[in-house]
Amino acid sequence: MTTLHIKNGHLIDPANGIDGLQDLFIADGKVLAVGSAPAGFKADTTFDAAGLVVSPGLVDLSARLREPGYEYKATLESELQAALQGGVTSLVCPPDTDPVLDEPGLVEMLKYRAKTQNKAHVHPLGALTMGLKGQSLTEMAELTEAGCIGFAQAEEPIEDTTVLLRAMQYANTFGYTVWLRPQDPHIGRGGIAHSGPLASRLGLSGVPVMSETIALHTIFELMRASRARVHLCRISSAAGLDLIRAAKAEGLPVTCDVGVHHVHLTDADIGFFDPNARVTPPFRSQRDRDAIRAGLLDGTVDAMCSDHTPVDDDEKLLPFGEASPGATGLELLLSLALKWADDYALAQPQAGARPLARAVAKVTADAARVAGIPAGSLAVGEAADICVFDPAARWTVSSASLASQGKHTPFLGYELSGIVKATIVAGQVAFQR
Repeated sequence: MTTLHIKNGHLIDPANGIDGLQDLFIADGKVLAVGSAPAGFKADTTFDAAGLVVSPGLVDLSARLREPGYEYKATLESELQAALQGGVTSLVCPPDTDPVLDEPGLVEMLKYRAKTQNKAHVHPLGALTMGLKGQSLTEMAELTEAGCIGFAQAEEPIEDTTVLLRAMQYANTFGYTVWLRPQDPHIGRGGIAHSGPLASRLGLSGVPVMSETIALHTIFELMRASRARVHLCRISSAAGLDLIRAAKAEGLPVTCDVGVHHVHLTDADIGFFDPNARVTPPFRSQRDRDAIRAGLLDGTVDAMCSDHTPVDDDEKLLPFGEASPGATGLELLLSLALKWADDYALAQPQAGARPLARAVAKVTADAARVAGIPAGSLAVGEAADICVFDPAARWTVSSASLASQGKHTPFLGYELSGIVKATIVAGQVAFQR
């Protein structure tokens, strides 16, 4: 068995309340001890993390790997390498591949292909309905056996509410989580920017906030009837967060995430029709963005995800309205989470909370809890999936600096803090800068 000693690092492990200088001792792919070495421990490899933060590997709740079906946009190899460079050791992938992940064989093949890469752990979401067409339910039990951790419709809303109710009742019977991005199937359909003065001025068709809130009202009514556990993906508006806050207070079994781009950007960042700022859901107003940041702080928002959606040049370098929505994010998740922590520390220096630890929690322990996967913790006996990073080191986002095949992000040219120095998966150093 291989043994590893990570010494002199600042260990941040929110799941276990650790935030301070601690050594980590790893054997056989698992955490053997935290703090002091167990009797007779000899390290095959010693990693000096002086001046660096040692945290659980990041858990990303939405990363499109583009396989099967869209290999021209990205491959498992390129995107799992991007995950390692971003410190991501576990990721959840939506079912909108081609073919759709609605058959156990497809899920098994994806899991097998990902495993042979020896990189990050891949946790697929199964399709909630066959072909994501919103008509007939998939065999959820068989898909779960094949390795799905939940069921989703990706960007395809279910028009027939009866189908959604049946799906939620079925999921509740077996204790599965339904992952939904709240969007009304009709309002805002075909819209490409946030409905507001800016979209009107630019002549862009709008997606109003009520597209999100009407869907949320429906989902919560169906939850009351079915008691199903629901995870809401990529919430984008202040009004939506208010509804979720109320639903949580009522005791509904609901969690939610936000795309990390939405923590920082607003519809004004479209600028002069920048296709890199074309995302789904669209960037909303400054008030919405501020509500997202506050929701992360008060716990309404459970986690941040990269919403990694690699798009190739042919589909992105087009007029704003014709460009494919999506941005690359696996390698930006850590830096953008740290940026949120820095902004929060500047805004509330007297708050006393540890912003760095809170940011790490949103992309490790909290995300793992939402997904229901064994990750995001460095307790003794847990898998040694670890991210070692320098929170102060700065880097410039450029297509050359990204391992992902998707080079398009609204943050091109930005200087961000937080460089991953090493990513360890199951006790093995999988990436080292």
